[in-house]
Amino acid sequence: MSGPYADVVANSGYPGDPRDTDGHGAERGPAAGRRRSALRPGLLPAALLTATFLAIALAAALTFVGLPYVVMSPGPATNILGNIDGKPLLAVEGATTYPTTGRLDFTTVSVDGGPGVTITVYDVARAWLSDSEEVLRVDDVFPPDSSQEEVEEEGAAEMAGSQSVATATALRAMGREVEQTVLISDVFEGGPSQGLLEPGDVLVSVGDAEASSSDAVRAAVQRTEPGDTVPVVVLREGEERTVAVRTAESARGTVIGVGLRLDYDLPVDVSLRTGNVGGPSAGLMFSLAIYDVLTPGELTGGKEIAGTGTMEDDGTVGPIGGIRQKLVGAQAAGADFFLAPADNCSDVAGHVPDGLRVVRVATFDEGLAAVRGIASGDAASLPTCG
Repeated sequence: MSGPYADVVANSGYPGDPRDTDGHGAERGPAAGRRRSALRPGLLPAALLTATFLAIALAAALTFVGLPYVVMSPGPATNILGNIDGKPLLAVEGATTYPTTGRLDFTTVSVDGGPGVTITVYDVARAWLSDSEEVLRVDDVFPPDSSQEEVEEEGAAEMAGSQSVATATALRAMGREVEQTVLISDVFEGGPSQGLLEPGDVLVSVGDAEASSSDAVRAAVQRTEPGDTVPVVVLREGEERTVAVRTAESARGTVIGVGLRLDYDLPVDVSLRTGNVGGPSAGLMFSLAIYDVLTPGELTGGKEIAGTGTMEDDGTVGPIGGIRQKLVGAQAAGADFFLAPADNCSDVAGHVPDGLRVVRVATFDEGLAAVRGIASGDAASLPTCG
C-alpha cells in the first residue's frame, strides 16, 4: 500500500490475515477501496482542527469560568518583635519598654478567591493535589453577598479590635487597671432595636444591670424572656437616652438584635505595623509581644515561637480558621514551637509538620506560661495538640 495513510490503515487491520491482506499487512479487495474512500484527503486535517478547537475552548472555560470556592494556602509568618523596613513592627508610647530577643511570630493564611476574585478548575485541582492547601466554599469563609470592599473593611476593623484587646490583656496581666466601655457596633435590619439604637451608642445599662462588659450585657438580656420589654440606657452625642426594646428569640436565646464591641481607655499608645493583614486571629501573639516589651527580661529566652488565636476580653484564646496552613507557614519561617488554641486541636491532629512542637493554650495565662516554659527549656511538660 502506498500514499500518506498507508501506516494508519495498516495499523487498523490485522496484518498477515490472508482473508484481508496481501500477506504484508496491506489490505486487498473491496474493503480496501471502501476504507480508502472513508479516509479521503482533507478529512483527517479537519478532524484534527476540530479537536484542537474544542481543546482550546475547554482550556479557556477551565481558565476563565469562576467557581464558588476559595483556596487557602500558607501565608508568611511575621516576627512581632522584629523590624519591617528598618522600623519596629511593634511600637509603644507612654510607657517604659525593654529590649528583647527571640521571635514571637503571628501567622497568616493566603486566601485566593472570594468576593471580586475568580478561581478556576486549575486552581482547585492544584489545591486538591497539595498537602498544604485547602479548598472551601466561599460562603464558609465570607459573608453571603459581601463585596471585596466590605470584606477588607471588616478585616481591618477586626485587626484594630484585636490589637486593642491584646493591649488591654497585656496591661491587666501586669496588674494595670484598664477601663472599658461597651458600644453598639451593628443594629441588625429587621431586629427589635432597629430605629431605637444606633451604631456608636455607648451602652450604660440594660435592665437593672450595668453595662460593664459585653458578657454583662448578654447576661442581662438572657435574664429576660422573648417578647419582654427591657429598658436600655445609652450615651449618644454626650447625652443619656433610655429606650424600651422588645426582646426577640433566636437560636442563641433572647436577643435585642445588636452587635457589640469594646472600647478601651488605654494608658499607653500601642501601634502594630501589620500591613494589609486583616482579621482577629493574631490577638494571642500580639498580647504576648506587648507584655514582653513592657516587662523586664526576655520572655522568649531567644527561642523562635509562632502561634495564632483570637484574644477575648476575658482572657480566653479563641479558635481560628486555616490553622493547618499556619503550621506550614510557621515551619517555613523557622519556628520550633507553635501556640495553638485548644479548640483547634482536632484540626491540628495528624497535620503537624516535622520539627514543629504544637502547644495547646486556652487562655492568655496559659500562653504566657507556655512561652516561659519554652524559654526555660521545660517545653516537654507542656500540653500539646499532637
